[in-house]
Amino acid sequence: MPNFSNVETSGYVGFANLPNQVHRKSVKKGFEFTLMVVGESGLGKSTLVNSLFLSDLYPERVIPNAVEKQNMTVKLDASTVEIEERGVKLRLTVVDTPGFGDAIDNSDSFSAILEYIDEQYERFLRDESGLNRRNIVDNRIHCCFYFISPFGHGMKPLDIEFMKKLHCKVNIVPVIAKADVLTKKEIQRLKCRILQEIEDNGIKIYPLPDCDSDEDEDYKEQVRQLKEAVPFAVCGSTTLLEVKGRKVRGRLYPWGVVEVENPDHCDFIKLRTMLITHMQDLQEVTQEVHYENYRSERLAKSVRKNTNSVIKEENGGAGIVPGEVLSEKDRILREKEEEIRRMQEKLAQMQAKFQAQK
Repeated sequence: MPNFSNVETSGYVGFANLPNQVHRKSVKKGFEFTLMVVGESGLGKSTLVNSLFLSDLYPERVIPNAVEKQNMTVKLDASTVEIEERGVKLRLTVVDTPGFGDAIDNSDSFSAILEYIDEQYERFLRDESGLNRRNIVDNRIHCCFYFISPFGHGMKPLDIEFMKKLHCKVNIVPVIAKADVLTKKEIQRLKCRILQEIEDNGIKIYPLPDCDSDEDEDYKEQVRQLKEAVPFAVCGSTTLLEVKGRKVRGRLYPWGVVEVENPDHCDFIKLRTMLITHMQDLQEVTQEVHYENYRSERLAKSVRKNTNSVIKEENGGAGIVPGEVLSEKDRILREKEEEIRRMQEKLAQMQAKFQAQK
């Protein structure tokens, strides 16, 4: 038995070591993140994702020809890769949406995407209510990069309709694709136009969280620049080129080289910084806002269904239901209604908080 009689009780206790314990446990467990990329074909979605994570997530992809595209429907292609950096493991899942916006009639092009997002919420809800809650695999969509074509004067009706359908289900980050086809003035003009259209249509994109007053100035400046860069104008490339004696990833044109990781050429670095530095916040918003919203709606449907079944039993010809069975059902219904009310209040407070941060 250790002797604690000589231990100094007024000195350092050691609670400051708690973050290190959490850090070690998190690193050992690893992290999970799911990114969805949505946009028309030919906007460089796959190239950008490969550039962001320095991985080939689509080694066996076959590009359909024009005839095949006419008959294509939207399908979802999930690719998972394990990334390790300085001992930290990340299980990254990228969900691509080939066929989106390629048909002549795109009125039903986002139904498959909506169904997929709801399926992941439903699977998580089912696992959360099951026996093996310790080893739940989180495949919920934490972030959605929505690619907007640079060849136009803003967003298309399909872009607006898609964002309005999904902004209450997932964190949307708008991205202007292939920004190297535009001049700086054209990019700035297009950004202003897109932001105005987002505001006019009441679309809620992912709001970068505000900095606390005790944050250092460098971090505050970084967040300010990231907020000003939305929507991010990017271009991607996995090709290594030599420019002035150094290796860079870029695109070679007759007039020069567009460097992907040069902040003067595009917002690629800012987009990657936003994703990496706010990955935890994206997961928290998914859990506390979007998932709770789905869960409360799901429970509300269950309550209505149970209520209807009780009323049917009371008024139907199925015989007299024992009083104690009905009272038990009433108790369960009241508990669920109270839980839904509490969750809706909490959800409204969180949504008001995130709206105030915009």
